[in-house]
Amino acid sequence: MCINWALPLAISPCPRDLLPHSVQGGWSYVMFNHQQSQHCVSCHLSASLFCWGYPTHPPAVYTVSFVSLCQRYKRTRGEITSRSLCGYSNSSECGYCRASSNGQPDKQLVLSVGWSYYAVSRSLEPAFYQKLVDRFWRRSGTLLYRPNQKNSCCPHYTLRLDSAEYKPTKDQRQALNRFNRHILGDTYARDAARLYPRSREQARKEKNDFDLVSKVHESEAKYLKGPPPAPSHEFSVTLEPDAFTDEKYKVFENYQRIVHREPPLKISRVGFRRFLCDSPLTRGAIVGADGTERKLGSYHQCYRIDGELVAVGVLDLLPNAVSAVYFMYHESIHFLNPGKLGAMREIALAREAGYRWWYPGYYVHTCAKMRYKIDYRPQYVLDPETLQWDPLDEEMLALYDKHHYVSLSRERRRQQQLMNGDSVLDDEEANNNDEDGGTQQENDALNVKPSEDEDDEEEGFLLTSDMPGIPSLAEMEEVDMGGLLLKSDQHDRFIEASELVIWDSEEISQHGRLKSRIAELVAAIGPDLMGEICIDFRKKANRLS
Repeated sequence: MCINWALPLAISPCPRDLLPHSVQGGWSYVMFNHQQSQHCVSCHLSASLFCWGYPTHPPAVYTVSFVSLCQRYKRTRGEITSRSLCGYSNSSECGYCRASSNGQPDKQLVLSVGWSYYAVSRSLEPAFYQKLVDRFWRRSGTLLYRPNQKNSCCPHYTLRLDSAEYKPTKDQRQALNRFNRHILGDTYARDAARLYPRSREQARKEKNDFDLVSKVHESEAKYLKGPPPAPSHEFSVTLEPDAFTDEKYKVFENYQRIVHREPPLKISRVGFRRFLCDSPLTRGAIVGADGTERKLGSYHQCYRIDGELVAVGVLDLLPNAVSAVYFMYHESIHFLNPGKLGAMREIALAREAGYRWWYPGYYVHTCAKMRYKIDYRPQYVLDPETLQWDPLDEEMLALYDKHHYVSLSRERRRQQQLMNGDSVLDDEEANNNDEDGGTQQENDALNVKPSEDEDDEEEGFLLTSDMPGIPSLAEMEEVDMGGLLLKSDQHDRFIEASELVIWDSEEISQHGRLKSRIAELVAAIGPDLMGEICIDFRKKANRLS
């Protein structure tokens, strides 16, 4: 995975005779410590990440634009240029509870609305993205982000469900049966029973054993016997590339305007394309041990009734996961409980195609409208501190009711300390001592990004943030990053970070400096993945050739 550092503003090329580390016109430059490389690389670049199979394979590049090394863009000639969307920062408003970092008297954590580490991806390998998802990362379009659960008004938790263990509840089974009856119709059911009678054993088994995969396909046109008889409606489901079409946008526009009651001025083709079509995941396929082919990449699962698109599930298909990004439907099928149908369809895909796991996206316990996610069981929740999966059982839900921030491993340590008679610091106290800190809420969070107003957004230092699961500054100082591979316009070969002139003179504790920014990136992704990344300083770098 490669990180592309691109200039935020137009800057003239640096002359060959620039000093290794100089300041000119307010911009700081860094040169490679190599006799044949006199060109410089700007400190104000944002980065792009590649994951690859070195040394046996050339880098397979998945670009991820990371933190801009300039602190802010400036207001120039009456125009406001956007701040970098990357780095560790505090959002100005929460899309879940509407809290504002400007302060609300009824919110206890208004100064910690939503600290996250951000990255913008151009191209990302599904296998590498799965590693990120299993470390609390998610994406909204090309924007990748990892929230800090300890410094947030609405902590985000990652859930997953084992499709092989899933047992639909009574209301979920009823919703799927009602939908199938609506599509097939009474005439079809009567004629099919006469033409294709079931044995007593088959009828008993169907009544007592709910076969999810069979049920989700029951009313699909391509699985029907006949004709005759003919169903009342023709129903089809297809996995299609996540490309923009007017047909998909029509469903999106209706869903946002009618179901979410979003003002028409906030709904646009650009927004739809940016957040639900422009995925950085590369498309491909793998074949499982049983010979089943699994598609990889971002897809739109399109639901059509009588040839008309009525619902779309935006999915990231990963080697071992069906990751749900968004689900939208036309108001005309609201009475059919499309949300339940879509979730069961995605779980069935995970089971049938061999992905196994279904990821429903972030879960926010304090958001009542997101409780539907935990209706699909059994699920597991990712521990923010150990990055281990724990059952999302009644014990865990009770902890979420009791504490603002929850880590089962942390809670077990607390209980052990209490048993030993040691003093225990409450989570809320600990939060205050830190140095840095498809519902309507999901829809708002879909557009997650740092504020473009520098007065509304605070930038922090990830390495002193006490973000769960992230190495501390002291731990990162023990990590040897000198072997990180770099790429620039001035070199055909890869260059190691240790070849930078500034490498030995800078400390990662110097927040804002190049070495410190690289350390934040390595910490956010995980030092154990450092061997899979390359930092690309080229101005126009999509892939390494």
